[in-house]
This record gives sequence, structure tokens and C-alpha cells, in this order.
Amino acid sequence: MKLSIILPAKNEARSLETLLPEIRTLYPDAELIVVDDGSSDDTVAVCHKHKASVLSHPYSMGNGNAIKSGVRHASGDILVMMDADSQHNPSDIQALLDKLEQGYDMVVGARDAGSHASPGRYIVNNLYNRLSSWMVNHRIEDLTSGFRAVRAHRFREFLYLLPNGFSYPTTSTMAFFRAGYSVTYSPIVAERRIGKSHIRLIRDGVRFLLIIFKISTLYSPLKLFVPIAIAHLMVGLGYYAYTYSISARLSIMTVFMLTTSVIIFLIGLVSEQITQLIYRPPGNTDKDAN
Repeated sequence: MKLSIILPAKNEARSLETLLPEIRTLYPDAELIVVDDGSSDDTVAVCHKHKASVLSHPYSMGNGNAIKSGVRHASGDILVMMDADSQHNPSDIQALLDKLEQGYDMVVGARDAGSHASPGRYIVNNLYNRLSSWMVNHRIEDLTSGFRAVRAHRFREFLYLLPNGFSYPTTSTMAFFRAGYSVTYSPIVAERRIGKSHIRLIRDGVRFLLIIFKISTLYSPLKLFVPIAIAHLMVGLGYYAYTYSISARLSIMTVFMLTTSVIIFLIGLVSEQITQLIYRPPGNTDKDAN
């Protein structure tokens, strides 16, 4: 099966100078695609020097957009996506491919605790892993890892869902789980990046959280609506018990909370039916459709 390796890059010339030869040595027959996301350095020149295909954006359109561009142009049956900042070791690609050959649809490189940029980021990522695991009813070991191998036709089903910025790993991982495709993890050690990170902890952290809720609502809305409806129900019943014990009456607030609980639950049911529309018939997943 043909292999395509995709690297989104923005001002990563220094890193690519060593990374591209390593990949070429290990996988001389692989299609190597670097998506230049509006770089202002010598990223394009370095890619041409090492005979990598380059897709250039006229301006920075985001990491997710770069991945989508690379996937649309890739011709391989298997896609490997990795960062261009030398955090991911090309020698780990084979471990991902080995697990993919066992029948999985996607294999994600799961970083250990020491591979995160800071203790704060590790704590935040661990929180996201736990929350997303509850959402999809599967253990997610590394929600935000950008190092993964995936079957191309499966991944292209979800291109329209991927955000243009961060984080395509979050969206694709949760989408695969909720669609019923098989996902597994392979342990990796991520090195410190070469150059400056484009991620902002607070800004992109909030975005990651919103993406989790977005995908969860899209694939399993009752996971969100039911707890909220139950919370309103319990508050309403509790307030009714309080007001009845004091003045033996049914307050307007109790009626409001109970009514709201029913409405939220019904909206969740309708949303659950609407989510069925996202499932496409087999065969309607060619790369030009996205």
C-alpha cells in the first residue's frame, strides 16, 4: 500500500533541514508532502532541496487547513501526519504502521508525561483526555497528539469537520471513535521542538475545549443534554421540597426549572436524530468530495 507522509509547516526551515533527510532515508518510496502555511523563512527552499513536494498557502490559514490541503493532494492509501518541528521521531513511524496492519483504522502516537512542553500543559491535556473519554465511551490516551497514521479513505470522511486552526487531532480522534472506527495508541517520546511554538495555552486551550463539546454534540448530543436536563430537574424538585416545607406551595421557579428540564431533554432527543444525517453511504468518501 502506498504511503503518504504529510507535514504542516510554518517557518520550520531549520527543523526541516534535518527532518526531511531522516524521513527520506527511512521511507525513500513514500510520498513526502510539506504544506507551507504562509512561511516567511526558507521553508520552501529547504523542501525543494530535499525533494519533498510542497503545497504553499498564500498566507497562514491554520494547522488544520494545512492538514486538509495535504490530505486532499495525497495519493497514498495510508497517511502519516506529523509535526515539522522535529518533536516527532521518524523512526516511530514504523510502530504506527505495524499497529495499522493489525486492522486498526487509526493509530495515534501517545506522548508520555515527560514529552509535554510544561507541567501545566500536561495537566490540561490529561483533563481533556478524561473528558473526551467520557464523551465517546472509549479511553483516549492523547487527544491532542498530531502524530498519527490513518487509512486515507476513513480520514477523508471527516475532512469537512476539521477546523482550520487547532486542533485537527482532537476533532479527528473523537470523530473516529463516535463513528465506530477502530483507534489505538502507540507510545512515543516527543522531543523539544526546534523553533517557536504557535500554540497559545489559554487561547487554544479554550478552543480545544469547545471542539470537544462540538464533536460530542455532533455525534452524541444526549451525553450533554441529559446531564443538563437532570440538573435542572433536581434543582426544580429540590426547590419545590424547600418551598413546600415552608409555605406548602408550588413556586413559579419550580415550574420553570421542571419545564426547562423537559425542553432540554426533548431538544437532546431531536439532536440525536439529526446526528444520523452525518453518516454517509459507503463509497461517498472520495477525496474530491471534500
